[in-house]
Amino acid sequence: MKLKEFLSVREIVFDSVNVLNHPTGLADLRALGARSVPVLSRGTEWVFAQNIGHVVKFLGLNEATGPVLSPDQLVARLDLILSTAAGMIPQMPDSHLATEVPNRPRSYKVLSHHIFQIPDVFLDVAAGETLTYELLAKPPPDALHGFADVAAFGEGIRQRLLAWWAAKADKSGKEEVQTYYGPQTLHETLERATWHSGQHVRQWAMLLDMAGVVPDRPLRPEDYVGLPMPTNAWDG
Repeated sequence: MKLKEFLSVREIVFDSVNVLNHPTGLADLRALGARSVPVLSRGTEWVFAQNIGHVVKFLGLNEATGPVLSPDQLVARLDLILSTAAGMIPQMPDSHLATEVPNRPRSYKVLSHHIFQIPDVFLDVAAGETLTYELLAKPPPDALHGFADVAAFGEGIRQRLLAWWAAKADKSGKEEVQTYYGPQTLHETLERATWHSGQHVRQWAMLLDMAGVVPDRPLRPEDYVGLPMPTNAWDG
């Protein structure tokens, strides 16, 4: 299901493209009372668009929503995504640490760390923390000097994920967790963490190509099957 297929001229999608590039985008977003994107608005009413179920309810649609993959399948998929990232990130020359990604003021170093920050924050949320935008946007620690350091950091997160899942007695994913876009099930939050990191790993393979480096065993199209991946690899 693609969100924009259901929108009419009465609704506005606030995402990173129109907020960053439109002269009044940020002011319009703030006027609604929202502090992060994506947001779907109709007049003065709005909803965070991180959860497609919330969007479907907001639009009054009769559409089935919810994760396609089971929690166990999502953990396995996230494990693959993180191991792929840990292998490809050190391929990027450290001379690109401060280079910015297309269409966004985000450095390669920040993006590489963000791939692993997403599941790191997810694990904190699973343990009782509230998911906030600030936690997801947390900058890389000073100790991460180069891309090899980021990959080693990420491998630690991957091992933490596997240990958490192995020790977890209830693997249904039905428990509720708290996020800045409202209460979610653990299952929904795990799905979002999985495709979110997967989207950035897809971008990383493209950045390696742009740098003239052949990605080492990048993710394949079949590795994204069952995940609600964005149509575009980059904003805009």
